[in-house]
Amino acid sequence: MSSLLSELNERQREAASHTEGPLLILAGAGSGKTRVLTYRMAYLIGEKDVAPWNILAITFTNKAAGEMRSRVDRLIGPAASGIWVSTFHAMCVRILRRTIDRLGFDRSFAIYDTDDQRTLMRSIIKTMNIDSKMFKERSVLAEISSAKNQMIGVKEYEREASDYREEVISRLYKQYQMQLEANNALDFDDLLLMTIRLFNTCPDVLEEYQQRFRYIMVDEYQDTNRVQFELVRALAGKKGNLCVVGDDDQSIYKFRGADIRNILSFEESFPGAKVVKLEQNYRSTSAILDAANAVIRNNSGRKDKTLWTDNGEGEPIQLHQYEDGNEEAVSVVSDIRQRVAEGASYDQFAILYRTNAQSRLFEEQLVRRGIPYKLVGGVNFYARREVKDVLAYLKTIESGRDEIALRRIINVPRRGIGDTTINRIAEYARDHSIGMFEAMERISDIKTISRGKANVDSFVLMIQKLRDQAATMTLLELYDTVLEATGYRDTFDDMDDTEAEERLDNLSELRSKLADYIIECEEEEKVPSLPDFLQDVALVTDLDLLEEEADYVVLMTLHGAKGLEFEQVYMTGMEDGIFPGFMSITSGDEEELEEERRLCYVGITRAKRRLTLTCARRRMLRGETRAFRISRFVGEIPLSLLEDRGALRYEKRQHESNSYDPGDITIRQRVSIDGKPVHLQPLNKPKQFSVPAGTKPAYNIGDRVKHRKFGEGTVTEMVKGGRDYEVTVDFDTVGVKKMFAAFAKLEPI
Repeated sequence: MSSLLSELNERQREAASHTEGPLLILAGAGSGKTRVLTYRMAYLIGEKDVAPWNILAITFTNKAAGEMRSRVDRLIGPAASGIWVSTFHAMCVRILRRTIDRLGFDRSFAIYDTDDQRTLMRSIIKTMNIDSKMFKERSVLAEISSAKNQMIGVKEYEREASDYREEVISRLYKQYQMQLEANNALDFDDLLLMTIRLFNTCPDVLEEYQQRFRYIMVDEYQDTNRVQFELVRALAGKKGNLCVVGDDDQSIYKFRGADIRNILSFEESFPGAKVVKLEQNYRSTSAILDAANAVIRNNSGRKDKTLWTDNGEGEPIQLHQYEDGNEEAVSVVSDIRQRVAEGASYDQFAILYRTNAQSRLFEEQLVRRGIPYKLVGGVNFYARREVKDVLAYLKTIESGRDEIALRRIINVPRRGIGDTTINRIAEYARDHSIGMFEAMERISDIKTISRGKANVDSFVLMIQKLRDQAATMTLLELYDTVLEATGYRDTFDDMDDTEAEERLDNLSELRSKLADYIIECEEEEKVPSLPDFLQDVALVTDLDLLEEEADYVVLMTLHGAKGLEFEQVYMTGMEDGIFPGFMSITSGDEEELEEERRLCYVGITRAKRRLTLTCARRRMLRGETRAFRISRFVGEIPLSLLEDRGALRYEKRQHESNSYDPGDITIRQRVSIDGKPVHLQPLNKPKQFSVPAGTKPAYNIGDRVKHRKFGEGTVTEMVKGGRDYEVTVDFDTVGVKKMFAAFAKLEPI
């Protein structure tokens, strides 16, 4: 055995020392895959006398490439400088800069980034007189990128266009490529495609690189798309010494074009391939790994492997179910604070969730308790553009005295009020010692402004109308009206579907914050008001100083957590309808659900020592309270691994009396109490918890009702107010109360 490889375990040594022919290293989470790759390079140079310049190592990000380069340098020394360690795109740029002139392009070609692409496509859409509302440049470019990732060129796309939309996009695609060529420019997808074209057109160029790169290694192979697969196959075609490292169980980027079939069918694509499984995990405890194994085993589209460790059994997995999302956030943050008081540090903790919008409740609790945190891969909730914009509208409607808020939204959406006009309004306000909005109300008196006064007038009238409506509307009605009346919601039409969905999710979460505030007012017997709500928000929006601490709690999405590890992990929002999401559950596409399960596997395996799963019986979505069942993924974890804190509801039923609706998920184990079978309730199919706002309640004037806090009383009045019923109840103990039906949750007696 080579002394160089003595530091590796048996399977790692097997992978690092197998140098000839195709090799698939199935590297489970935390199994040391980067270590194996770097030692394999060192083994090739030190033991096999391979020249460093004959080795090519491909990663997916510049950060990963830098980390690999650093490790190789430490292990090998100066000899490592000849190894190509590169991303796919950087490798292609390097090749094309030398020989793209063989394809008729100048070697000094430009590379168009996302903004350049959008500018070009916007111009093309306008020139071709195509409806920019129906064909937004972002969505068109996303469609073109998807086609390129599948190696579908202009002619093939045109030939296969099956409807009006695809026919229009085919024309845009054709013109887009013509403009790129005329500008001697390539977009990021073209960098890969043009390299393949170069190899196909100029066999001598391909042979040159095949001779140079005699040993090729590709990291994160499960994330490759078809174009990347073809590039790798072409480069390895002569020598066949291709080593790919990946984990099909961590393939979570289908939405970016990743094709899991590349890793699942590796042996078919490269006959005679050797497969080495790295299953020993150096990160987590046995309890955590057993849970991960149990969940991922339910996927059919995977290669069999089972993670194990010598780290010991560890703590059982904590499972907590809360009444609602607020209680979940309070409990998680309180738990972190308690553990820090016992000696832990903040940087040991990570709070993970499915979507960015879920961060809001946790951010608020962390701020209120003075706990430092960092939001990774996103912007603090109250610092997100759409949240700040809508709050600025509400502040302007409330008083108009906040000049910063007014300046923020005076031309959002664009309404033809330029910076020059805004500055002259501000000058007039200062000269006359009045507020900026009052100056706008006197726009006809501002002599320094000659054009655009009508646009200012229109804005002022809109705000004044919204102020009048605010006097008679509920806060939720006002919120919805602001989004519609200002045209703000329409600004998302110019975004691609993914970005628009995320921004709408954030606005829905802000609406939920408003609904939470109304409920709190009811419970505290206060009248909800816009000034009080804005003050409440202001108390949790001073976020800038928190991220300056070196020791902080990490908040991030499950996608963002891939490749990271933390001592203690909270996986939150573990409910069907949240994770997995409604779309995955209802689409009928098993592949979508399997990708969600892989994401769950990734989340579980981020935890080193302690894992806590949390869920809520009810959760506020878009201002409506809904009931949720525990995630089916939790149901796939053996009960023996869980320390249940009331999350799993037991129901004594005889086996023959079980009757679940189709699609209901239950935890598969059965236990017994007093010798009788005990079964768990079905754990999926989210349903409406409360009566939707605006629905007539199931009681009338004169009926007796019960409130969860105020007790019993008699309904004395019911008024239909816009989007909901306002109910007046004379309670036996606390007297007369007015409340909205959707939030009061009154039960007829």
